[in-house]
Amino acid sequence: MTGERYDLVLVGSSFASMFFLHRWLEHRANRPTRVLVLEKGPRRDLSWQLAHRGRLEKDAEATYVNRTPRKPWSQVIALGGASNAWFGCAPRMLPEDFQLRSRYGVGEDWPLGYDDLEPYYCLAEELMAVAGPSDDSPFRRSRPYPQPPHSMSLPDRLLKKAYPDRFFVQPVARPTRPTANRPACCAAGVCNLCPIDAKFTILNEMSSLLEDPRVTLRLESAVQVVDVEGGTATGVRWLDRDGREHAARADLVGLGANPIWNPHILLRSGLDGPRVGRRLHEQVSVTADVYLGGIDNFQGTTATTGHGYMLYQGAHRARWGAVMLETWNVPVLRMERGRWRQRMIIKCVIEDLPSEDTRVTVHRDDPTKAEVTFAGHSAYALRAIDWVRRVLPGVLAEAFPVDRVEVSRAINASEGHMMGSTMMGADPARSVVDRDCVHHRVRNLLVLGASVFPTGSPANPTPTLCALSLRAADRVLGRTAR
Repeated sequence: MTGERYDLVLVGSSFASMFFLHRWLEHRANRPTRVLVLEKGPRRDLSWQLAHRGRLEKDAEATYVNRTPRKPWSQVIALGGASNAWFGCAPRMLPEDFQLRSRYGVGEDWPLGYDDLEPYYCLAEELMAVAGPSDDSPFRRSRPYPQPPHSMSLPDRLLKKAYPDRFFVQPVARPTRPTANRPACCAAGVCNLCPIDAKFTILNEMSSLLEDPRVTLRLESAVQVVDVEGGTATGVRWLDRDGREHAARADLVGLGANPIWNPHILLRSGLDGPRVGRRLHEQVSVTADVYLGGIDNFQGTTATTGHGYMLYQGAHRARWGAVMLETWNVPVLRMERGRWRQRMIIKCVIEDLPSEDTRVTVHRDDPTKAEVTFAGHSAYALRAIDWVRRVLPGVLAEAFPVDRVEVSRAINASEGHMMGSTMMGADPARSVVDRDCVHHRVRNLLVLGASVFPTGSPANPTPTLCALSLRAADRVLGRTAR
């Protein structure tokens, strides 16, 4: 194999790779190091994205073959990856989310727990300047949030009064106060593409990492293979935009692509196994349209203001999934004179148990493309949806007067939260990486990001995958959180 040698080669430039890179460079501040970052997509700044709305997601669809088009898989292939399109919601997972098998007899246990990640959650929140309720949170915290919480709407406040230990201000990476690089949230409600660049993205907060003289960035470089000799990763090979092959040697390789491309690269590298590419999943959700009985809505200071855990925790998780209620502050008016604001949208986000048959494979005719097959939602998730339809009106009526609640019959097409496909675990026969995100068979190969999740809770996965990347950097360098 030819090519320059690097201490670290990272594949992808989204949350997983960049949070790992941040920690790596921080620990090696006084030591020489050479890092290569390979990004499959181009650089598209905010002005380009605003002028070409939805183009990044549309372009990504052409890179893989979806064998079950009824189920789209949302992804962004560009510098900064999914950070260009996420909504900025930043809850942590709860301790029981890591222990589904041992607590409830379903799913899989993670090989680590909440306490292992708690200090890294704090570090990730500081890097993203998350705004949240430091003294009123559903999960134990060792540090306050870096930004004060957003304001709730009136229906939120009434839900908080009715459920003081189960309803909270939503933590978000949309600041309430300006940061050095970002203004405060404008509450425009279009957070997937923030018009004023307030929401955290890799481009607005972490691009300085890519300008570090120790780091080389190559755009439009589609990694095809990790070269492995004698159980050791020796480097990577990639194709540039013109289809020419390039190579680099590496002491350490980190795959920080998404849950479609991480397993695709492993499979093309001959690093297959019983669970490589399997168990791709995300949450399911349904939308509730709530017609309020005489109270107005939309007084909050950001797009999504509340997180309800009324249907999340409990013994029901042995039979059906946990449900998170996400209250929206984006005005959707009620078409009745004098009652324009007496309406509330609630997204009900539900965990879906992974299926071995929802999987990523290498396309037979064009191995540069991945192929994705969806086996359907689990009965576990579908039972939770039925439960939501039965009980949600009563849950809300405990907090405020309700004229009616209409829960959509259709499941939302996508939550945009791909997980699984290279799961972590203690047993190499049943998992791809260990608790430190290190490949079981190739010990200088890391797999980073949500692809390592054994299960997916209703919580947005970004804070957890960022915490895992920060921890992985510490573990590979023999450090601890501080």
